[in-house]
Amino acid sequence: IEYPRYERAVIVTSDGDFHCLVKHLNDNGKLKMVLCPNVKHCSRLLRMAAQEKMNYIDHKLKGKLGYTNEKAPL
Repeated sequence: IEYPRYERAVIVTSDGDFHCLVKHLNDNGKLKMVLCPNVKHCSRLLRMAAQEKMNYIDHKLKGKLGYTNEKAPL
């Protein structure tokens, strides 16, 4: 429904059920990247569909994206 209203999509998943969506977005120039939370459990179908747009949330990026219960400095 919103397909014409956005330029690029970022998909966060490791589930191969999304490979058709990722392939469709990639084939039509709408896929920015796929972020996979777990390298070991990432679907091969998803990797093939995303091609060079597959990225993994490693420990460095996980630290930047993760929740902390610390108060921000004033």
